[in-house]
Amino acid sequence: MDINQKIQALLESHPVVLFMKGTPQFPQCGFSMRTAQALQACGASYHSVDVLAQPDFRQHLPAFSQWPTFPQLFIGGELVGGCDIVLDLYQRGELQKLLATAATH
Repeated sequence: MDINQKIQALLESHPVVLFMKGTPQFPQCGFSMRTAQALQACGASYHSVDVLAQPDFRQHLPAFSQWPTFPQLFIGGELVGGCDIVLDLYQRGELQKLLATAATH
């Protein structure tokens, strides 16, 4: 299975996936930390992938998603965006709605 197939399989296996630097418990950058905190504030259940521990994901995900930076949040298999977009959605109450929709599918 090539890396794009692995990424696709992860997105199909989990309704919410956060590709981040570090883990939710031990984030390795401020952007990843703030994104994980927004998800936690929503009470979201999500799967995280540490791109520092898995360099294939770090190398290939930007081309797969057409998004150059980390973190990257996917909901329902679709890219939502990075930290700034996630925080903006959270502050407007939209992130909670996206997460609720993903939880029911």
